[in-house]
Order: sequence, then structure tokens, then C-alpha cells
Amino acid sequence: MRIFHGTTEIAGQMGILSSALTKKGHYSIGYNTFHSYLGYKDFLVNTDQDGLEEKTQYILDYFDLFHFHYGTTLSPEFTDLPEIRSRNKKMIMHHWGNDVRFHDRAKIHNPYVYTGDSPPNEDIHAKLLKITAYIKEAIVQDYEVYEYVKDYYEKVHVVPIAIDLSHFEPNYPSVQKKRPLILHAPTNPDFKGTRYIEQTIERLKDEYDFDYQRIEKMNHEEAIKVYRNADIILDQVLCGSYGLLSVESMALGKPVVTFIRPDLISTFPPGLPIVNANPDNLYEQTKKLLEHPEWRRELGEKGRQYVEKVHSHDIVAEQLLTIYFNLKE
Repeated sequence: MRIFHGTTEIAGQMGILSSALTKKGHYSIGYNTFHSYLGYKDFLVNTDQDGLEEKTQYILDYFDLFHFHYGTTLSPEFTDLPEIRSRNKKMIMHHWGNDVRFHDRAKIHNPYVYTGDSPPNEDIHAKLLKITAYIKEAIVQDYEVYEYVKDYYEKVHVVPIAIDLSHFEPNYPSVQKKRPLILHAPTNPDFKGTRYIEQTIERLKDEYDFDYQRIEKMNHEEAIKVYRNADIILDQVLCGSYGLLSVESMALGKPVVTFIRPDLISTFPPGLPIVNANPDNLYEQTKKLLEHPEWRRELGEKGRQYVEKVHSHDIVAEQLLTIYFNLKE
């Protein structure tokens, strides 16, 4: 198959998935119009809307299957969708969270969640109606996102975030280390709950000897090098699910602290080795990690094993291919 990914690169997923699909004998590449300091570039054509429009005719002619991301397609007004449908080519939409996180619905199960990056409810609703007039199936990364889109599509598949483990050599925390390093890397401090994390850090500094580093505005490749030195990684404590940083942290063999909504815990594969913390218990959970270096090591080893089983891009690509082959044209 010739597989198009576009047009918004979220957490490096278009490139990672394209890499795995290419290894399996297909041609896959992402066209990305969303650019950030993270600097994703593998298996991507980084362009803008004008550049994409110049290539639209070629894209429509060449590709067999269109895997769209983050509620975006070739056209801002989705005028490409009837054309793709008329050519009997397969399409699927991949939603990632903030593109579909209805404000009121998000807060029903989670009083902590920040939805300031999501569009107004009526805009999300209108966009989903336009998309689902032509695209009948969707993919989401977990059941936190599933709830927002399940009533719009004929079928919604839950497919985990993918990671290329060849880029992540584990570096497990040493139990002998006297002054552990805690890292936090907020792409969006409001969404991640950075205020609560740094209040907790200040409180813990009065009682424990450790270093703290906040990683911001650093490209992805450089950030991974810094993560390797961490002993504890504090990720997101508001959303209620985990994202790419948690996956990368586990791949590197690090204990990771993230808030998993109680009603969602059973929807993940068994043995998820994340330290579950929200703003109310973040101090206690981080304190335990500081006090028990052997637990940090144990969680790091379990995290690596979990990612190998659940998030390896080779495994995720197989799930995608099953979905692709069963899509209606």
C-alpha cells in the first residue's frame, strides 16, 4: 500500500508509524503543516498549507490510503474528502485529545483536567460532523479520547502510542545514587499541571536532597539525551491518561509519575507500571520514590518491559495494518 499520513504531526507519531509501515514493505510518509521546537523530521515532508495545496493533486493520485491526524485533512474546509471518496480510496481519522476534548464532558470524570487548548464545544461538534460525513472510522490512543468521538463514527479503534525502541537504550536508575535527579518536561505547563508539580518540588526540597530540572523549548533529540540521566520523571498530573513522554520515560527505564483516571485504569493492558498521582497525592507519591531507590529501579525495569509489549512501533504497525485492510473504500 501507499499510505499518506497528514497533516498535523503530534508527538512524532506520523513519522514513527510511517517508519514501521515502511519496514513492513509498504510506502508510508507524513506531510506535516504543524511545526514546533521539537523538530520532528523522520519520514516527514515538512511543509505549509500552500506547499500542501501545490502537492494535492499528486497526493490524491499517488496514495491508496489516507490516515489523517488531529482532525486535519488536505483542505482546511475538508473539501478534499468528497474527492477522495469519489476515487474509492480508504480514509481513517486519528484523534489525539485536544482536537476533540469537549470541555464539559472532560470534567465529568476528572475535576483536574485542563481543556484550555481545546476549541469550543460547538466547533468540535461541527468539525466532527463534516469529517464523519466521509470518514466512517477513527483511531484514538486510549479510552480517555474514545469517549469524545465514539458517537460520531461507525467504529473507533483504540491503538496505543507508538515508539521506535531502537532509539531508546534503557538507563535504569542506580540504587546507590545519593542525589537523584527529578525531571519534568512540559510542552504545555497548564495542560501538564506544572504549577502543582513545582509546588510539590519546593515542598520536598525542605526534606530531601535531590536535583530538579525543567526541560522546555528543547528539540526532541536533545531532550531524550537529558532524560537518560533522570531518576524520576514527573509527566502530566491533570489529564487522566498518559502520553508520549511517559512512554519514552518507560522506554528509557525510568519511573514515571502521571495521573491515570481511576475509571480508565482497567482499560489499559495489565501491569501498567506508572506511579499514579494527581495534585492531591503528588507529594506522597513522589516522596515514596525519593525514599525507595530500589522501587525506582524496579519500576524502571517494568516500564521498559511494558513498552516493549505494548508500544513498540512494530507491534502498533501490525494493529494498524489489520485496521487498514478491513476499511471500506
